[in-house]
Amino acid sequence: MSQKGVPTYRGHEIEELAKMNIDDLIEILPSRRRRTLKRGLPPRQKKLLTKLRNARKAQKKGKDIITKTHCRDMVVLPEMIDLTVAVHNGKDFTKVKIIPQMIGHVLGEFAPSTRKVSHGNPGIGATKSSSYVPLK
Repeated sequence: MSQKGVPTYRGHEIEELAKMNIDDLIEILPSRRRRTLKRGLPPRQKKLLTKLRNARKAQKKGKDIITKTHCRDMVVLPEMIDLTVAVHNGKDFTKVKIIPQMIGHVLGEFAPSTRKVSHGNPGIGATKSSSYVPLK
């Protein structure tokens, strides 16, 4: 955030980033994302980008479209800000609202694919060894 409360990314305001062409934007991103984008977008990422652009057009008309995707390695670009993307985590889709702080990250970071494991207490019928656990 800048002094005025306008969100920035590496010294550039969001509106300024949205107007930049992709080559200028690539130079601002961190090295891993820069390398990813310099190699070009695969067809599945291009398809997602066109869906997001269509969702942006629908958003301007007043509709709120949620775009579903399995593409967890898509880099968040400034043109995606304020859109909602449902990212697949291996089981179901997690809704992610894109905000300016997400620029340069990948979509998979915001839809965790693993959960914390919490095992239950042993009881009757769990295993042979649980028969020696004193019951209350």
